[in-house]
Amino acid sequence: MNKQDLIDAVAAETGSSKAAAADTLDALIGAITTAVTQGETVQLIGFGSFSTGQRAARVGRNPSTGEEIQIAAAKTVKFTAGKAFKDALNGQ
Repeated sequence: MNKQDLIDAVAAETGSSKAAAADTLDALIGAITTAVTQGETVQLIGFGSFSTGQRAARVGRNPSTGEEIQIAAAKTVKFTAGKAFKDALNGQ
């Protein structure tokens, strides 16, 4: 499912227009992005949590030459699925 498929599904489920569903989805994604960028954790009960993580600096290898390269430390986004989401996935 891509973003347009999700917009179509939300519009069909809620009975709203596709434009309204697209605006709502864009606002939701924007709010989650802003909060996580600021270091906050976004918890959607029954669905999951978005938070920031850290990836340490490390040494990697260039696959074509075998040369060692330094890979810088980076912030990452973590998603942890909620219990209801896991249960739905596992058919419980």
